[in-house]
Amino acid sequence: MDLERYEKTGFSYPQVGATRNGVLPAGYRHLRRRHDLGPGASFERAVEALMTWRVQRAAGLTVTASAPRAEPGAIVVSRAGVGRLALEIPCRVVWTLDEADRRGFAYGTLPGHPERGEESFVVERGDDGSVAFIVTSFTRPGRWYTRPAWPLAGLAARFVVARYAAAARRLAR
Repeated sequence: MDLERYEKTGFSYPQVGATRNGVLPAGYRHLRRRHDLGPGASFERAVEALMTWRVQRAAGLTVTASAPRAEPGAIVVSRAGVGRLALEIPCRVVWTLDEADRRGFAYGTLPGHPERGEESFVVERGDDGSVAFIVTSFTRPGRWYTRPAWPLAGLAARFVVARYAAAARRLAR
């Protein structure tokens, strides 16, 4: 996949970085999900899987990235589906988080993405050693073909996030 065509492309929405502070902009569908990764989950394994695109791959996406790890400015293009019916999903990493008990990143949509907005993925370790996978997003239709399907897009988003969480749960053990 040719990632160079996205290098100089700007984001397809103006509120870049809004997932970092948790104040999500009006006019978008908001999604916030927290999933406990269960007993035996390793914070470090979950972080490594997340930051190296393995969570997305294990959730069923084909991922091509300009960097082996999530880092600000990295281009990541996921594909969902097969053959000519596959959706190309271009994003750029907006921010990363590297705290003792919280790590993750957010990426924002680029032109050509079916939606417009941003999605963050954070792995968090609780005081009791529990490990959680947190997804926060704000989105709205980005292409002509997503507008008519928008009422169903919320269901699809929850399904995809559940797949990410299940993948993170498996990879954290």
